[in-house]
Amino acid sequence: MVVLGGLLLTATATADDVGGQGAVKLPQAGPWDLVDDPVIREMMRLDAIAPFEDLAPVWDWRDEKLQAELDAGLARLGLDDDARRRKLAVAFVDVTDPERPRMAAVNGDRMMYAASLPKIAVLLGAFEKIAQGKMEYDDETRELMERMIQVSDNAATTKLMHRVGKKYIARVLLSPRYRLYDPEHNGGLWVGKDYAKAGVWKRDPMNNLAHAATALQVARFYYLLYTEQLVTPKYSKEMQEVMSGRHLDHKFVRALRRLGPR
Repeated sequence: MVVLGGLLLTATATADDVGGQGAVKLPQAGPWDLVDDPVIREMMRLDAIAPFEDLAPVWDWRDEKLQAELDAGLARLGLDDDARRRKLAVAFVDVTDPERPRMAAVNGDRMMYAASLPKIAVLLGAFEKIAQGKMEYDDETRELMERMIQVSDNAATTKLMHRVGKKYIARVLLSPRYRLYDPEHNGGLWVGKDYAKAGVWKRDPMNNLAHAATALQVARFYYLLYTEQLVTPKYSKEMQEVMSGRHLDHKFVRALRRLGPR
C-alpha cells in the first residue's frame, strides 16, 4: 500500500504565530470575501468564467473501509480522545491504485498551528518562481532548500522566504491551480511570518494563524507532488529530491525509522 498523509497535533505557538453589470462575481457573502489581495480576487473572477480542474479533489475520495481502519488505528494508539477534542488532525490518501485514490481523515479541514510543516509551501513557491524565470536555481538556492527541508533550518527558511516573497508564496497557495489554501475548506497551508522572532507579514484570513495547515491540504500537497503535478514534472522531481536528501535525519524522521525502519 502506498499512502500519503498529513498529521497535525496541537502545538505551543508564540503570540506572533497565533494570533458592474454582466460581471462574474465571487460567491456572495462567501469565504472568498475574506481574501483582500486584488490579484487573487482577479484570479478567482477568471476561474468563475473558466474553472480550473481540481487535480486533487480529496474530499471526493473518502472511503468507508479506509476511514474505519483509521478510526480503529487512532483508538488503538490512544489518540481517539485527542481526535474528539479536535487536538489532533490526520488525513491519509491511499494511492496504491493511482487511478482510484482513497481518502480517510479525522478533523481533516481543521486549521491548526503547524510550526515547521508549512516550509513545504516555501519550497513550492521557490520552484514556481524558478520555473517562471524570476529566480536563479543555483547552488546557494539549492543549499537553502535542503537546509530548510532536511534539517528544518529556520534561518535558511527565512532567507529563502525573502528571496521568493511572502506575498508571492500566498498567491501560489491561493491560486485556482492549487488552492492549497482554500477558504471554502477552512484554509490550508499558510506561511505569513518569518521563521524568526519578528517578521510577521499577514496571518491567514480565516483563523488568524501565521504558520498553519489543515491535514487534508497537506495530503493534497503530497498527492500533487507524488503525481508530479506541482510546478512541472521536472520540478516535482527536484522537490522530491530535496525532500529525500542526505541531511534528512531530524527527530521526526528518526522516530518514524524506529517505528518502521523499512
